[in-house]
Amino acid sequence: MIRTVHVVANEDIFNLANKEREREDIMAITADYVRQVFKGLESGDGAEFFAHVADDVDWIVEGTHPLAGHYHSKADFIASTFAKLGKVLPKGAQLHIEHLLVDDQAVVELHSLATAKNGMRFDNRYCWVCIFENNVITRVRAYLDSAMVARLFEENPIA
Repeated sequence: MIRTVHVVANEDIFNLANKEREREDIMAITADYVRQVFKGLESGDGAEFFAHVADDVDWIVEGTHPLAGHYHSKADFIASTFAKLGKVLPKGAQLHIEHLLVDDQAVVELHSLATAKNGMRFDNRYCWVCIFENNVITRVRAYLDSAMVARLFEENPIA
């Protein structure tokens, strides 16, 4: 009888353990925690929310509007999106969670209750798919109404 013995190198065990720890880091979030992270966005306070976003976040805003793009840092994302919105929405986007699904990632449906400088009701809906690692958002894919964002900036031009 011939037996086959598989030898696993210490390095392989270390890599498996690290991968398991990384998965645990990603999965270590709860719905209550996600609600707490997003709470600041309701009042338009981006600073409170962005304290939970990695400096090197990978953030994709889908669509064909002035805010769409692939951003590779928190600073780039804020400058290209929230800073621009702040110029046309005096009280910020005022994003409220409507639905939330948390598993190994958070899927967050948001509703904006903001009003633009010109009085336009910015009644936009968002869906953000967020990956957390060590309780910090490291990746996001965001979906929203492109036509409404385009209209917002057409009716409220920024210099």
